Amino acid sequence: MEKTGNFTVAFRQIEDGWWFARCLEVPEAITQGETLDEARENIKDAIQLILEDRRADTEMELEGEEGVLRERIAL
Repeated sequence: MEKTGNFTVAFRQIEDGWWFARCLEVPEAITQGETLDEARENIKDAIQLILEDRRADTEMELEGEEGVLRERIAL
């Protein structure tokens, strides 16, 4: 998947020393990691998987519809 932009992620260290991460723009993207670096990688994966899933769902919904114009918009 191509890069989609920047996201804001909140990291918080939890009681067992692990790092909890969640994305503000994609609230379903929640994960953790034993280290901050691992949490960063895990949240990137979570965001990417959710966006890919959303795109696939929308593509299926639009399949066969007439008059649909698809266009990429850069923010």
